[in-house]
This record gives sequence, structure tokens and C-alpha cells, in this order.
Amino acid sequence: MHYVSFYEPIKAQDFWKWAYSDFMSNALRGVLAEYIIACATGCAHKSRTEWDAYDLVTEDGLKIEVKSSGYLQTWQQKKHSAIRFDIGHKRAWDAQTNILSSQAVRSTGRPVAN
Repeated sequence: MHYVSFYEPIKAQDFWKWAYSDFMSNALRGVLAEYIIACATGCAHKSRTEWDAYDLVTEDGLKIEVKSSGYLQTWQQKKHSAIRFDIGHKRAWDAQTNILSSQAVRSTGRPVAN
């Protein structure tokens, strides 16, 4: 067994491997989905902002909210999980201004057909 001594450096890569290798985890699945879309839309060069009003913003200003789900989870299940998404109006927190919006809106910032 190997132990990290007080003088051994702790590497970010080792931490990422330890903490973020379970892609079936609900929280990590969403981050992975955001990363895939960020790569596809040219947004992966910017760091991810946790809890921002939008998941991604393209160079053209297009705001993207990424949703992900899965039938299988990391825990033991008696049946597959139901796939559900909530795209209703919500109050959003803006990471740049640190202000919670007073009005609930759709997270795309654009009208979406119901």
C-alpha cells in the first residue's frame, strides 16, 4: 500500500482520477454532458462556472442549458430510473453580477414552444 507522505506532492490529475471517474454518478454525468456540448460548440476553452444562469455561452452569445439523465445510477436499483427534465421558468443566479433574478424565465433566454 502506498501512502502520500507530507513531502510528496499531491497532483491534480490523481485527485481528478480519484474523485471523478464514476460517469454513472448523477452530478458527474451532468458535468460530462456539459463538457461534450462545450467541445461541440467551441466553448471548452473556458472553465466551467458552477451554478451560473446558463451552462455554456458561445462566442456569438448563444446561451445553452445542457440537460442529461440516465436509466442507470451508481446505486442498486430495482428498476431503471425514469427520464425527466424540468425546463420550466426559474429564477436564475448570474455568476458575473452575483445577483438572483427577480423574475422567473426559461433558461435558454429565448422563447421555447410548450
